[in-house]
Amino acid sequence: MSLNPSARKAQTLAIAIPAALLGGAYISQYVFGLFPCEMCWWQRYSHFVALALGLLSMVAQPRRLWIALAGLAVIASGMIGGFHAGVEYDWWEGLTRCATTVEAGGDAMDAIMNAPLVRCDAAPWDLFGISLAGWNFLISTLGGLAILALLARKEPA
Repeated sequence: MSLNPSARKAQTLAIAIPAALLGGAYISQYVFGLFPCEMCWWQRYSHFVALALGLLSMVAQPRRLWIALAGLAVIASGMIGGFHAGVEYDWWEGLTRCATTVEAGGDAMDAIMNAPLVRCDAAPWDLFGISLAGWNFLISTLGGLAILALLARKEPA
């Protein structure tokens, strides 16, 4: 069964939004050295799920269900991003401790001692006063709502 134009747009957003935000996250990590904290990973996990569901909607029925679930996963990442941004702005306490990333190989103690400490309560970068978590909140929440709104739209007969 083919999708109507609004559902097709929703499907495109359900794939494009998490793909773009994950791409941006990995560019910020590997190009600019902004390593993710634990709450950053939580946001990524939701986008991985959203991307998988969006791609699944291309091959599995009922397509609208998979698109809707992808939209909800995008919104979930946005909500986690909003919580994380609140922790960064000292609006409330976080749930996690600071995290580090340790690369495999070599001397384990050296790897641990030289691993960057990544704080969940300090924004490593911002644009117009909005942290990466804040941008994820804005883009994911609005994008996920757009996906659901497009799915709910009734097409003229």
